[in-house]
Amino acid sequence: QVQLKESGGGLVQDGGSLRLSCAPSGRPFSSYAMGWFRQAPGKEREFVAFIGWSGVTTYYADSVKGRFSISRDVAKNTVYLQMNSLKAEDTAVYFCAARSGYFSQIVSAYDYWGQGTQVTVSS
Repeated sequence: QVQLKESGGGLVQDGGSLRLSCAPSGRPFSSYAMGWFRQAPGKEREFVAFIGWSGVTTYYADSVKGRFSISRDVAKNTVYLQMNSLKAEDTAVYFCAARSGYFSQIVSAYDYWGQGTQVTVSS
Protein backbone atom coordinates (compact mmCIF):
# COMPACT_ATOMS: atom_id res chain seq x y z
CA GLN A 1 0.00 0.00 0.00
CA VAL A 2 1.33 3.42 -0.98
CA GLN A 3 0.25 6.38 1.12
CA LEU A 4 0.72 9.83 -0.32
CA LYS A 5 0.92 13.13 1.50
CA GLU A 6 0.94 16.54 -0.17
CA SER A 7 2.36 19.72 1.33
CA GLY A 8 3.27 23.24 0.26
CA GLY A 9 -0.14 24.69 -0.44
CA GLY A 10 -1.20 28.11 0.78
CA LEU A 11 -2.37 31.58 -0.12
CA VAL A 12 -0.47 33.48 -2.80
CA GLN A 13 -1.10 36.60 -4.84
CA ASP A 14 -1.80 36.58 -8.53
CA GLY A 15 1.48 36.11 -10.40
CA GLY A 16 3.17 34.44 -7.45
CA SER A 17 4.73 31.01 -7.07
CA LEU A 18 4.35 27.93 -4.91
CA ARG A 19 6.04 24.54 -4.84
CA LEU A 20 3.99 21.54 -3.86
CA SER A 21 5.57 18.35 -2.58
CA CYS A 22 4.27 14.80 -2.50
CA ALA A 23 5.97 12.31 -0.21
CA PRO A 24 4.82 8.72 -0.48
CA SER A 25 5.26 6.24 2.35
CA GLY A 26 4.93 2.52 2.46
CA ARG A 27 6.35 0.49 -0.39
CA PRO A 28 9.06 2.14 -2.55
CA PHE A 29 7.45 4.40 -5.05
CA SER A 30 10.30 4.74 -7.57
CA SER A 31 8.54 2.31 -9.93
CA TYR A 32 5.31 4.35 -9.95
CA ALA A 33 4.35 7.07 -12.37
CA MET A 34 3.00 10.13 -10.59
CA GLY A 35 0.37 12.68 -11.41
CA TRP A 36 -0.89 15.94 -10.02
CA PHE A 37 -4.58 16.74 -10.22
CA ARG A 38 -6.70 19.59 -8.89
CA GLN A 39 -10.30 20.14 -7.96
CA ALA A 40 -11.95 23.54 -7.66
CA PRO A 41 -15.23 24.01 -5.76
CA GLY A 42 -18.16 22.68 -7.76
CA LYS A 43 -15.93 21.25 -10.47
CA GLU A 44 -14.64 17.81 -11.34
CA ARG A 45 -11.10 16.75 -10.51
CA GLU A 46 -8.85 17.53 -13.45
CA PHE A 47 -5.41 16.50 -14.64
CA VAL A 48 -2.56 18.96 -14.14
CA ALA A 49 0.76 17.18 -14.72
CA PHE A 50 2.36 13.74 -15.04
CA ILE A 51 5.84 12.33 -14.61
CA GLY A 52 6.93 8.83 -15.53
CA TRP A 53 8.73 6.48 -13.17
CA SER A 54 12.12 7.41 -14.66
CA GLY A 55 11.51 11.13 -14.41
CA VAL A 56 12.16 11.61 -18.12
CA THR A 57 8.60 11.68 -19.45
CA THR A 58 6.36 14.57 -18.47
CA TYR A 59 2.99 15.82 -19.64
CA TYR A 60 0.99 18.91 -18.74
CA ALA A 61 -2.53 20.17 -19.11
CA ASP A 62 -2.71 22.97 -21.65
CA SER A 63 -3.92 25.36 -18.96
CA VAL A 64 -0.65 25.06 -17.00
CA LYS A 65 1.89 24.40 -19.75
CA GLY A 66 4.79 26.82 -19.53
CA ARG A 67 3.89 27.85 -15.97
CA PHE A 68 4.03 24.58 -13.98
CA SER A 69 6.85 22.07 -13.80
CA ILE A 70 6.74 18.54 -12.37
CA SER A 71 9.85 16.76 -11.14
CA ARG A 72 10.85 13.90 -8.88
CA ASP A 73 13.79 13.33 -6.56
CA VAL A 74 14.27 9.59 -6.14
CA ALA A 75 16.84 10.03 -3.36
CA LYS A 76 14.35 12.09 -1.35
CA ASN A 77 11.40 9.95 -2.42
CA THR A 78 9.49 13.11 -3.31
CA VAL A 79 7.61 14.50 -6.29
CA TYR A 80 7.32 18.24 -6.79
CA LEU A 81 5.03 20.61 -8.64
CA GLN A 82 6.58 24.02 -9.16
CA MET A 83 3.84 26.52 -9.95
CA ASN A 84 4.78 29.92 -11.33
CA SER A 85 2.74 32.84 -12.66
CA LEU A 86 -0.23 31.66 -10.66
CA LYS A 87 -3.68 32.89 -11.59
CA ALA A 88 -6.96 33.06 -9.71
CA GLU A 89 -8.25 30.19 -11.82
CA ASP A 90 -5.50 27.95 -10.41
CA THR A 91 -7.26 28.06 -7.04
CA ALA A 92 -8.14 24.48 -6.09
CA VAL A 93 -7.27 21.55 -3.88
CA TYR A 94 -4.25 19.85 -5.42
CA PHE A 95 -3.81 16.09 -5.20
CA CYS A 96 -0.91 13.84 -6.04
CA ALA A 97 -1.59 10.34 -7.29
CA ALA A 98 0.39 7.23 -8.22
CA ARG A 99 -0.13 4.55 -10.83
CA SER A 100 1.86 1.57 -12.03
CA GLY A 101 1.71 2.28 -15.73
CA TYR A 102 2.24 4.73 -18.51
CA PHE A 103 0.85 8.22 -18.97
CA SER A 104 -2.80 8.80 -18.18
CA GLN A 105 -4.80 11.92 -17.43
CA ILE A 106 -7.81 9.95 -16.26
CA VAL A 107 -8.60 10.09 -12.55
CA SER A 108 -9.72 6.46 -12.35
CA ALA A 109 -6.43 5.24 -13.84
CA TYR A 110 -4.55 6.12 -10.65
CA ASP A 111 -4.29 3.63 -7.82
CA TYR A 112 -3.26 5.79 -4.87
CA TRP A 113 -4.19 9.33 -3.82
CA GLY A 114 -3.20 11.85 -1.22
CA GLN A 115 -5.63 13.92 0.85
CA GLY A 116 -4.86 17.11 -1.06
CA THR A 117 -3.45 20.53 -0.26
CA GLN A 118 -5.30 23.82 -0.76
CA VAL A 119 -3.89 26.43 -3.14
CA THR A 120 -5.59 29.81 -3.14
CA VAL A 121 -4.58 32.57 -5.53
CA SER A 122 -5.87 36.01 -4.70
CA SER A 123 -6.44 38.49 -7.52
